[in-house]
Amino acid sequence: MSGHGCCEDEHEPVERGLEYALYQRIDIEKLQCLNEAREGDGKLVLKPWDQRTDREKFVESDADEELLFNIPFAESVKLKGIVIACESHPAEMRLYKNIPHMFFDTCREPGIPN
Repeated sequence: MSGHGCCEDEHEPVERGLEYALYQRIDIEKLQCLNEAREGDGKLVLKPWDQRTDREKFVESDADEELLFNIPFAESVKLKGIVIACESHPAEMRLYKNIPHMFFDTCREPGIPN
């Protein structure tokens, strides 16, 4: 027994991001980001797990504080978590599923579940 009061089970678990590899299931060519200041930046911010700390690629809104991402997947996925890295965190985030070609007006319609 070691004298520093720590056991192997108390250590941080191994990073599990690669295990899920959601990035590989995103159809990047069909991804849309509405309200982006520079066209195409929205596609750059979704990154493979090993590039998640790269802050050179980012997206900013062109008009207000809202961005809307339409993220199509190439196959059925089960979303278990989401990581957002930014200078200032969003005050609110909503997720909608199975609504193709969503626009800002669509997500404000009554009856649209999030």
